[in-house]
Amino acid sequence: MHTPANILVVDGQGGGIGRQIVALLRSLDDPIHIMAVGTNSLAAQAMMKAGADAAATGENAVAVACRSADIVVGPIGIVIADSLYGEVTPAMALSIAQCPAKRVLLPFNHCDNRIVGVEEFSSAKLVQKAVAMVKALLSGERCESQMPNGSAP
Repeated sequence: MHTPANILVVDGQGGGIGRQIVALLRSLDDPIHIMAVGTNSLAAQAMMKAGADAAATGENAVAVACRSADIVVGPIGIVIADSLYGEVTPAMALSIAQCPAKRVLLPFNHCDNRIVGVEEFSSAKLVQKAVAMVKALLSGERCESQMPNGSAP
């Protein structure tokens, strides 16, 4: 038996996206440890209720959790300072952006940030796609960068 992968789920506001991610991650057969960090206590609590192994709140919790994370999952705003209506501090965004973990980011077009080149999906569909990506990463699949025509850069 090998060590469970450390998956860090970060969310803010009411924690609805993080809650959905944690619940779907719990349905995977892979051995995982889910650390949930909310930008506020409401978000952390929602993810804990959904089945996270541990939960914390705030800027320092993000920095500490990033040290041991294998995969970080959350809305794209977690790597953009002042996003989620100001809940993501510059230090939080920097910690996540610089951590050595793989990042699986859900491309929400909110808060003055627009992501070009991705299809619009419901939040439920984005969560499903994110968890499928986590599953692929856990099984050792590599994420190759692809140009629109299918060639490598």
